[in-house]
Amino acid sequence: MIKFVLMVNRQGQTRLSRYYQPVELSRRAQLEADVVRCCLSRRREQCSFVEYKDFKLIYRQYAALFIVVAVTENENELSVYELVHNFVEVLDKYFSRVSELDIMFNLDRVHIILDEMIQNGHVVETNRNRVLAPLSALDKLADG
Repeated sequence: MIKFVLMVNRQGQTRLSRYYQPVELSRRAQLEADVVRCCLSRRREQCSFVEYKDFKLIYRQYAALFIVVAVTENENELSVYELVHNFVEVLDKYFSRVSELDIMFNLDRVHIILDEMIQNGHVVETNRNRVLAPLSALDKLADG
C-alpha cells in the first residue's frame, strides 16, 4: 500500500504531497524533511529504493524534480517505480513537457491526475487516456 507521494525540487522544497494514511500536521514537516534529505543525498549510481523506518521509499529524478513514494514493506518496488514513470508520462501528455512551474501553477490539475491513478493508497488506473478524461471534460467546460 502507498503511504504518501511527494514531489520535491533539488532545493528540497515540496511541490506536491499526498498522504494516504493519516499523519499529524506537526509530524509531516519533519517526515518530509527527513525523506527529502535521505533521497537527495544519494548519488545517481545508487539504487532508487531505500529502507526508511517502517516503510520503503521509491524515488525517481526527472530534471530538477524528485518524485518520492513511500510504501509498506510488502509492496513491489519495481511496480511503484514504473507507476512513478507512468505518472510523469501522464503529466507530460497533459502539459506538453511538464515543468516545475506547470506543477506549481496547476497544482489542482496535478492532484486530479494523481487521484485518478491512486485512491486510498492503491493504484486504480494506469491508462493515460482514462486518467486524463476528467481533465479533458473540465477543460471543455472551461472553454465552452
